[in-house]
Amino acid sequence: MRELMNRIGQVWAQRPRWQRALLLAGVLVMIGASAIYAWLWHDLPSIDDLEAGLALPSTRIYDRNGRLLYQIADPQTGVNQVIALDELPAWLAQATLATEDANFYRHPGVDLEGIARALWINLRGGEVVAGGSTITQQVARNLLMDPDQRAERTLQRKLRESVLALKLTARYSRDEILALYLNQTYYGNMAYGVEAAARAYFGKHAAELSLAESAMLAGLPQAPSRYDPLTNPVAAKARQRVVLDLMARHGYITQAEADRAYSETLQYAAVPYPIEAPHFVAAVWTQLQRRFPQALYEGGLEVITTLDLDWQNAAQDAVRRHLDWLNNPPAGVPPHNARNAGVVALDPHTGHILAMVGSPDYFDERIDGAVNAALAPRQPGSALKPFTYAAAFDPQRDNPWTPATMILDVRTPFVTRRLESYTPANFGLVEHGPVLVREALASSYNIPAVVALDHIGVDSLIHLLMRLGITTLTDPGRYDLSLTLGGGEVRLLDLVVAYGALANGGYRVEPVYLLSVRARDGTVLYEWAPPAPADPVIDPRVAFLITDILSDNEARIPSFGPASPLNIGRPAAAKTGTTTDYRDNWTVGYTPNLVVGVWVGNADNTPMVEVSGISGAGPIWHEVMRRVLIGQPRLAFAVPDGLVRAEVCATSGLLPTEYCPKTRWEWFIEGTVPTQPDTLHRPFVIDRRTGLLADERTPLSERVERVYLVLPPEAQDWARRHGLPQPPVDVHVLAGDEAPVRLLAPDPYTVYRLTPLVPAETQRIRLRIAVPAGAQRVVYRIDGEPVAAVESAPFDAWWVLEPGEHTLTAGVTLDDGRVLEAGPVPFRVGAWVPPDERAMSEVIR
Repeated sequence: MRELMNRIGQVWAQRPRWQRALLLAGVLVMIGASAIYAWLWHDLPSIDDLEAGLALPSTRIYDRNGRLLYQIADPQTGVNQVIALDELPAWLAQATLATEDANFYRHPGVDLEGIARALWINLRGGEVVAGGSTITQQVARNLLMDPDQRAERTLQRKLRESVLALKLTARYSRDEILALYLNQTYYGNMAYGVEAAARAYFGKHAAELSLAESAMLAGLPQAPSRYDPLTNPVAAKARQRVVLDLMARHGYITQAEADRAYSETLQYAAVPYPIEAPHFVAAVWTQLQRRFPQALYEGGLEVITTLDLDWQNAAQDAVRRHLDWLNNPPAGVPPHNARNAGVVALDPHTGHILAMVGSPDYFDERIDGAVNAALAPRQPGSALKPFTYAAAFDPQRDNPWTPATMILDVRTPFVTRRLESYTPANFGLVEHGPVLVREALASSYNIPAVVALDHIGVDSLIHLLMRLGITTLTDPGRYDLSLTLGGGEVRLLDLVVAYGALANGGYRVEPVYLLSVRARDGTVLYEWAPPAPADPVIDPRVAFLITDILSDNEARIPSFGPASPLNIGRPAAAKTGTTTDYRDNWTVGYTPNLVVGVWVGNADNTPMVEVSGISGAGPIWHEVMRRVLIGQPRLAFAVPDGLVRAEVCATSGLLPTEYCPKTRWEWFIEGTVPTQPDTLHRPFVIDRRTGLLADERTPLSERVERVYLVLPPEAQDWARRHGLPQPPVDVHVLAGDEAPVRLLAPDPYTVYRLTPLVPAETQRIRLRIAVPAGAQRVVYRIDGEPVAAVESAPFDAWWVLEPGEHTLTAGVTLDDGRVLEAGPVPFRVGAWVPPDERAMSEVIR
């Protein structure tokens, strides 16, 4: 090796000096070139990686007709939607070229004049402080370099960017590169590309941009936050002026056109990301997150929903207009303090949600507008009554009820599961005496509904509601007889779904938000298909009976009058609901092909002022139904097989007799037509002279037959209060042998409290009993000890209150010697507690 080195040294020394210098320079050039090559080309991104740098297309949510509802923004990459260059207005591209790269179509991807100017400035400053990047260079930087490389401000990055620009120009046409720039550049507010920017700033498509709007957007890429017109309008306007002047300088427009565009007042989007049906979109978003968590942000999903945007806008308009009327009523009427409302429209056969309004204004924080009233649990008032009666109509039950079943709408005490006395009252504290189920349900009487629930059992109603899609009654032990009057919480959507089963003949409805979901390459990820046929939850005949009642305008006249908002000019069934203190009111109704539910109230649960279901939610329901059904055929509710019609007495619901003053025809499930003649209207022969019953001493000429309405003992007080003529014989005698023995007063589990303010002997309660014909004697017992014996009708007695827990029983002796027992009825008498101590005991308890 030493000899070889010596030989090389001898050869080198023998060469002329100029050769040695030339050879050394060549070696240095090669080393420098290698170094420069490594400096510029080492780890230089490949043009083939261009697609990996593209902003991912955003997930877009559309209505059922393909109209955009919302474009979901990835928190990391923002919003993006690619649009073809030939679909953009010419001045958008021209404004971009004039501002960013006037020589774009003439240079090879690098503007040497610009580079030289930037080099001179940057060499003096020690770092890159001046630009000079062409559009092609910006595309290379943004799509091929990683974020750290893009952030560098060095000569190396600038030169590497130029190399990539030259490669891009060699592979792509100028139009393709310009399209990449316009579709991938960041314009601020999470918007990547001009389509996303147009929607973010102006709430429109890029193809619809004016010259002034195009100039505003073209000025953003250099400093999106500094020139943001939504937050810095003065700087943005100045930047727009620069862009328009550059367009005029390069001949794209005249100076006059530039001046006119600059003076144009721009209308910006109300929010950075325009959104239609925001509450519905939020619900859809939740479903997409559950089903497609990764693709939601990274895959650019195309989501077609069930919503009809026209229907949605009609419902939204109706909500805003009616709430405005409620809160700004005519002079002399106080405001009703109703700030929120929700609407759901649903196809009862497919479950498609066609409209969902969650509040009058999603973005109004003063009313908690972002709370979705369609999904928030609220008390439904009377809106659950139809399902109470549907359970009572079930033909699988023993002795099922019918629309002609008679209920006494009079004060009726009940015992709850908690062994507490519960006495419901009707709206307005009005009682109606004997009513048929048809009128009781259509006019929404409370007492008959509780009678019905007591008859079927609370668990039966809860089971039915859960099978129909009510999701909030998860703890059956919490609920009691008040459930049918709204003593539980339901969601508007669930309630609409449950009513859908009444509309479609008894079948459960599954709410549907999505029609299809496709990946960005067109792959179908989800497509809705009708579910497999299932057995009905409600007997179709029962569903028809409830529907027929809820669509009977005559039957609801006693409560709502003949021209209520529940009439929409076509067959429609509807039910209202109003809760205590007017905190919630509802109207849910349907035609054969549409169910619409409306809730009105306040998201913070503050009460409204004198607003019921018929006056609050009813008009909104009426308007929505009429608007969305315009042009559609009037459909009648189909009558299923297995129903018959029969004539009944309008008061008792039994078969009419010659004494029944009014009859009506009613629908019945086969096998449930009454077989017993009417027993309420009875004839009596009266002695005209005395007004008493005629006897053997009454001459024929003084005898007259009169028909009386004879009600059971528990309805006698109601009859007297309403002035109904009664026969001149005790009602207990008329009740018949089949009448039960039962204590009528006091109510079970009633709590009485003594007071020192009145004499003790005056603090007493009435003991009342219903007895059959033949009763001769009644003995009342308190805690097993006789306290009164009565031997004549009406067999009432009085008992002076004594402190303690008590039980009332009674023995009834009949004329045949039998003794019938009644009771027990528990009740409590408490000692008087001074007000201060009472308040303290409430706090301690």
